[in-house]
Amino acid sequence: MANGIMNVGVSGLRAAQVALLTTSHNISNATTPGYNRQQAIQSASTPLANSDGFIGRGVQITTVQRIYSQYLVNQSLQAQSQSSQLDSHYNEIKQIDNLLADTTSGLTPALHNFFNAVQDVASNPASISSRQAMLSNAEALTARFQQMDQRLSEMREGVNSQITGSVTEINSLAQQIAGLNMNIQAVESSANGQPANDLLDQRDALVRDLSRIINVDVVRQNNGHYNVFIGNGQSLVVGSSAMTLKAVPSSSDPQRLVVAMDQQGGEIVLPEHQLQGGSLGGLLAFRSETLDSAQNAFGLLALGLAQSFNDQHRLGRDLNDDLGEDFFKVSVPKLQSVSGNDPASTLTAEISDAGALTASDYRFEFDGTNYTLTRLADNTAVSSAAGPTVASPLTLDGLSITDSSIQTGEHFIIQPTRQAAQDIGVAISDPAKIAAAGSVLVDGASSSGVADNRNALLLAELQTKNTLQGGTASYQSAYASLVSQVGNKTRELEVTSKAQESMLNQTDQALQSLSGVNLEEEAANLLRYQQMFQASSKVIEIGNSLFDSLLRI
Repeated sequence: MANGIMNVGVSGLRAAQVALLTTSHNISNATTPGYNRQQAIQSASTPLANSDGFIGRGVQITTVQRIYSQYLVNQSLQAQSQSSQLDSHYNEIKQIDNLLADTTSGLTPALHNFFNAVQDVASNPASISSRQAMLSNAEALTARFQQMDQRLSEMREGVNSQITGSVTEINSLAQQIAGLNMNIQAVESSANGQPANDLLDQRDALVRDLSRIINVDVVRQNNGHYNVFIGNGQSLVVGSSAMTLKAVPSSSDPQRLVVAMDQQGGEIVLPEHQLQGGSLGGLLAFRSETLDSAQNAFGLLALGLAQSFNDQHRLGRDLNDDLGEDFFKVSVPKLQSVSGNDPASTLTAEISDAGALTASDYRFEFDGTNYTLTRLADNTAVSSAAGPTVASPLTLDGLSITDSSIQTGEHFIIQPTRQAAQDIGVAISDPAKIAAAGSVLVDGASSSGVADNRNALLLAELQTKNTLQGGTASYQSAYASLVSQVGNKTRELEVTSKAQESMLNQTDQALQSLSGVNLEEEAANLLRYQQMFQASSKVIEIGNSLFDSLLRI
């Protein structure tokens, strides 16, 4: 009997000791990121049956488990991924918003100064100083175009750099998760299937870090492994194996990095629209939804201004009574031969009408039967069975294909406006070359261009004339529309980002209330398990006293 009492007391001591150790472990890790509080699970030992009934034999610890909710964890991962994407997109787009809307360093002041100088030439057509001021302000305007475009290009390079960094971090996290899959399986196997709680917490923390970069789906296997998927179900971690991602140049634009996966037989580029969520998803969304369109629209403004101003300038006469020349240097479309094309394949494209052009990129392809030019913004296309020529070009939105040598299945990407702001410049340097005079005779004589300001007045009217977007927008209204579009998108992202952050905080609070360490609760547990330990010690003391009494009989 005494021996049985002592065994019961010892089981109580052991259970209290494990409970105290678990509570102490919780307290020590109260501020450890990703830690889930643990609980020692007790159960009654199998009772001993005899003639008096079933006699209890104490307590045993069946396991030490995490207080964990897979449902809340999944909610938190999704909220974290969406919040990171919105934050990343917002942090990038607000740079463009600040650039375009700046009342000092934006385009508007330079545009106003230039046309004020054109008005001054119209008022004083024979004044060399007025003409020189017009050239100086034109140089300042083109420099402003170039500076702002350079800033947009720097943002593009920054996106490339961040994509490379994100891919490196994803690979590192994937390798660590795969390594923990192996360690967890080995440890749990050696412990008869008992959960390796701290290792499980470490793996969950890595998955959460991964969700900050890219949206992930996690599938738990029967052996305890996590299989992690990204994109449209693309495997990243399978058991103890981790796939490797790469940042590689796009086949259609070598200056644009895309995400590819190493697989047997080569690299597979992952479509951008499938890489949603996380900071990487935000970067890709910013580039495709905002940066590309903003830089194209800004280039369209530069191209439209240069060509429409040149068209009017060529209609006048300068101080030497010669017909006007081009005032601005005009960009040519940027052509990208897609990887896999025959190096000998060529394409010739030109801007036939800048006023009809859109801010979209275009694709030209040959399927063996038809030559097709497609506007990528909405997939509007025109086709011809005959190859385009100068006499019979293939034209869409003011973009004309005048010649091509292209094989079946090949295609080119055409960016008519991407480099226009970068390439704009002033084409003349002699003030006398400004064609301020009209080209039509007045009362049968020529004014020799000295006091004639008719063309200068028409040039000045271009400031408010609707020459862009099919005759629906002026230079200033087109720029104001771009500023408004970017500004509205920035405000939208700011609001949705804050709302998503609030949702993430609520989800994390729910998770923390369940799985986080409550120091007050743990302090109470310490007292409870201390009393349990002391009471079990007392049971052992009584058992020992009874045993001594038996020995004295």
